[in-house]
Amino acid sequence: MSKGLPKRSEDYSLWYNELVKKAGLAENSAVRGCMVIKPYGYAIWEKMQRVLDDMFKATGHENAYFPLFVPKSLFEAEEQNAEGFAKECAVVTHYRLQTDPDNKGKLRVDPAARLEEELIVRPTSEAIIWSTYKNWIQSYRDLPLLVNQWANVVRWEMRTRLFLRTAEFLWQEGHTAHATAEEAIAETEQMLHVYADFVENYMAVPVVKGIKTPNERFAGALETYCIESLMQDGKALQTGTSHFLGQNFAKAFDVKFATKEGGLDYVWGTSWGVSTRLMGALIMTHSDDEGLVLPPNLAPIQVVIVPIYKGEEQLAQISEKVNQLKKELQAKGISVKFDNRDTERPGFKFAEWELKGVPVRIAIGGRDLENGTAEVARRDTKEKSTQQFDSLTTYIPALLEEMQASIFNKALQHRAEHTTKVDSYEEFKQVLETKGGFVLAHWDGSPETEERIKEETKATIRCIALDAEDEDGVDMLSGKPSKKRVYFAKAY
Repeated sequence: MSKGLPKRSEDYSLWYNELVKKAGLAENSAVRGCMVIKPYGYAIWEKMQRVLDDMFKATGHENAYFPLFVPKSLFEAEEQNAEGFAKECAVVTHYRLQTDPDNKGKLRVDPAARLEEELIVRPTSEAIIWSTYKNWIQSYRDLPLLVNQWANVVRWEMRTRLFLRTAEFLWQEGHTAHATAEEAIAETEQMLHVYADFVENYMAVPVVKGIKTPNERFAGALETYCIESLMQDGKALQTGTSHFLGQNFAKAFDVKFATKEGGLDYVWGTSWGVSTRLMGALIMTHSDDEGLVLPPNLAPIQVVIVPIYKGEEQLAQISEKVNQLKKELQAKGISVKFDNRDTERPGFKFAEWELKGVPVRIAIGGRDLENGTAEVARRDTKEKSTQQFDSLTTYIPALLEEMQASIFNKALQHRAEHTTKVDSYEEFKQVLETKGGFVLAHWDGSPETEERIKEETKATIRCIALDAEDEDGVDMLSGKPSKKRVYFAKAY
């Protein structure tokens, strides 16, 4: 099978785009900036959804669904939020088309069908949700309100890339309301840890947990918590955010509750979300020049079995044994595909499943049948071994577990090798240009310094790590005092 993937070392961006398409994950659509997620790519997203949804429900959250459209007046109610998303908004102004009498078959907007109030296609749902919460919350007995929705959003991006930045994307967004600031902050931090747990233990992607600077904070939030991950090309990717909204949205939408003490107060809010951008993180953290490398915990197909046979009789003998093995592995919760297509040769199948990142490949031929063995190949290291066929039901689950840990540790090692402490601005710029990765440097806390570094180097402060140690130092640019280092990087 001719994969034709470019090498990562030669053109990382082209490698990524080609891999997404050739592995059958997604493709560009007829709508500018939007993508079609293909069945194999959507199967991975479904596994992500399923795991995350269980994690949300385990922490007391319920799913709901809110409208795609937000009346402009509601969107404008929280000024910071409206200003922060204004440039990315798609707006519905009319509700009907009509046939053009001068050009049959062509449609045009009916000028008489202009909406009384324009509708924003949701870039995020705080406005429509908080306007609804006003009706749901009357008393402290209604709190906490813990709601999540799985939805699509539209942000009119000018420069797009499959999964990483598209005009429309899929995500989940949690929106919660609480009686006290302390409860809301605890919720914000809890969900950050839920995201970190998922990204590390399922996606096998190491994260740095931290808070954003005021410049990088979500529009309308008092504090934005985030997890940041490092891709193979040395760029960072924000893999999840959780926002403490304070009472900003409650005040904007007049969401008050009767307190236990008999008073009246505004509720405290949070919002948090991850999107199909996680697919980009999964691809860019682990994959290689031959294709995808999927961690077993998220692979739609964890094991593929390829028969190598001569004649129908031998295929029937192999199939009998394989079907029994498949049944036993599936009983252990392992997804298995028996690729017995007679339209493709084994070599083509090997290359195809390697491209698609299936963690384990088992090949069994006539000689294996006689010897009671099978060849087992693991996708991450490409190592092959001969195993006793009857031991595969215990060997494969252990191997998948080992691979999950190994893939994570490889990414962790890459991050460690590409995390550099610097003390001078010259060294900072040199590391960014020659090595990339996370750069740990002192920052004086001023937005002016942060903005100048961004303008001159294209690097941003990814986060102030939650576990950052206090360390007296000086800002590498301004020379002003600093109490701790922050994470800088160029980012997607």
